[in-house]
Amino acid sequence: MPKVALICAVALSAAALACSSADAGAPSPDADAETTVPSGPPKGYTCGDKAFTGSGPGFKSSQEESEEAALKDWRDKAGAVFADADWNTAKDPILECVKQGLYSKCFATGVPCHPKPKE
Repeated sequence: MPKVALICAVALSAAALACSSADAGAPSPDADAETTVPSGPPKGYTCGDKAFTGSGPGFKSSQEESEEAALKDWRDKAGAVFADADWNTAKDPILECVKQGLYSKCFATGVPCHPKPKE
């Protein structure tokens, strides 16, 4: 009889996992997302042609720490295109955060921009 209970438990776990995977595209009730409206390049700036996403390592116990880690990772990646890339001048910036229990992970996505060269 214990084998039957074990088999049932494994089957139920697999079914629960399959259901949660099927809902992966649906918004999670625990999701806490902050988004901004897509925008054009700031006046007087030129932008790259590719958006970068930064997230930082792992989940953090503080959403502020997670946001800072995502923005730092984004700046590191964007700095490879424009050394003076800044989140405040990014084109189409989006900062999204998800929560898992007491932890959060944020993702910063945007196209790096920098001031146009003086002519």
